[in-house]
Amino acid sequence: MLTPFDISCPYCGEPIEILVDASAGDQHYIEDCQVCCRPIALSIQIDADGEPQVIAASEDDA
Repeated sequence: MLTPFDISCPYCGEPIEILVDASAGDQHYIEDCQVCCRPIALSIQIDADGEPQVIAASEDDA
């Protein structure tokens, strides 16, 4: 099941929505910003209640 999650781009600061698949467990991947097209390093961890926690960082900070 895909869950929408709002983040802010670490480069341009614009709010963007990503879709998180909580059934896939913890994840780390790169997704381009929908506004400025720069690569965002996403770290997704699933807590004990099954809720995703998302950290978005610039590629250099990851």
